[in-house]
Amino acid sequence: MLNKIADFLRKYELQDKTILVGFSGGYDSMCLLDILAKLKENEEFWEINVIAAHFNHNWRGEEALREQEVCRLFAASRGMEFYTRTAQAGLKKSENEARIARYEFFEEAMEEYDADAVFTAHNKDDNAETVLYRVIKGTGLVGLKGISEKRNCFYRPLLKTTRVEIVNYCETNNLNPNNDSSNTDINYKRNYLRLNIIPALEKINPSVKESLNTLAEVSNSENEIIEEYLSTLRNDVIKDDKIISQAYRALSAQVKKRFIHEYIQKFDLDYDFKKINEIYEFIEANLSRKNGNTLSLATAKWLYVDEKIIETIPHHAVKEKIEVPEIIINKEGEYSIGNRTLILKKYEEKEIFIFPDAAASFVYADLSKIKMPLTVRTRRDGDIINPFGMRGTMKLKKYLNSKGVNKHKRDEILLLTNNDEVLWVVGVGLSDKIGVTSVPTHVIEVL
Repeated sequence: MLNKIADFLRKYELQDKTILVGFSGGYDSMCLLDILAKLKENEEFWEINVIAAHFNHNWRGEEALREQEVCRLFAASRGMEFYTRTAQAGLKKSENEARIARYEFFEEAMEEYDADAVFTAHNKDDNAETVLYRVIKGTGLVGLKGISEKRNCFYRPLLKTTRVEIVNYCETNNLNPNNDSSNTDINYKRNYLRLNIIPALEKINPSVKESLNTLAEVSNSENEIIEEYLSTLRNDVIKDDKIISQAYRALSAQVKKRFIHEYIQKFDLDYDFKKINEIYEFIEANLSRKNGNTLSLATAKWLYVDEKIIETIPHHAVKEKIEVPEIIINKEGEYSIGNRTLILKKYEEKEIFIFPDAAASFVYADLSKIKMPLTVRTRRDGDIINPFGMRGTMKLKKYLNSKGVNKHKRDEILLLTNNDEVLWVVGVGLSDKIGVTSVPTHVIEVL
């Protein structure tokens, strides 16, 4: 098994990287950590920095604390740093919620240690269970691929190793892994599959796990063929982790659903075909909306759809107003606004005056008829604007609607105001009150 892991490290060129290992202290992760410790004795792998990362779900009280201590002592015995966090009380006891919390912990740990990779100890049996679970749930071909050996920064070095091999390794090397009592609780679907369904299937086919892994390999091959076609479309459809509505609209229904499945998997959301259809119908119903609509995907994410973009956004972006301190502008100069800076300077006649695009982060302005002070802030009830080139004012909300500004982004937009009247919506548009008709008096820029 040492040779398997050594070959894996070479394959992905991880011989001198910082690696986090998801360490529950069970058979799989203890086996993996022990092998990495042994490999570090080899000159080829001296420079690997391994951190044992343990997440306590806080579901089993004293038992979980004892397991955490076992993990800490084991990591110390192998000369490895130990990093842990305990979930807040009240984490919902579901496999999906636990998985989301665990991966958030890994991301936090990666940032803490500036890590290059996260190793999880999924094995060949886990892959078989995953494929079967997705078959039962009604997955498409993408779901039948099973667990990926590598996905972004996450790696599975034991994916081609059976649970029997792992248990044998632990026994041969006198390891004493934790035995999580919840692993026998058949209220968890994965446990029910492992303890009841797979043994029943083995009465029909003793090699059912191997067959399920073969199904995953075949699905991977079929997906590669499909990928050759999709790759010709993807760059036009998906940009910066967002689906471009116009490009998406031109696709066939089948290709749309394929891209939907692919897209939500990128965000670690594992859905059955029924859910894919639900998302597809939601997108179709909202694809022509100027101001968009949202659909809840999971505890932490919404799907947002409008005529320009399809993207995932965090729940807090919809539910919470982002607080930005109000800044008073009394004269020319630089003003800090959170992590941004506003610069107000006089226009020099030698400058070339060209009207910037409405979405630009700077504007030429005529402040000759405006009395200081001005205020930089985010929107509030009662805001109005006199749009450039128009007579009269309108409510800011109506103006943002007309400009197609996403609802979940409106509270983030900076405004230059004079009391309740908006003079500039940064990156969106300018008021006629400071619009230039001949020569600007000032240049305003937000960095």
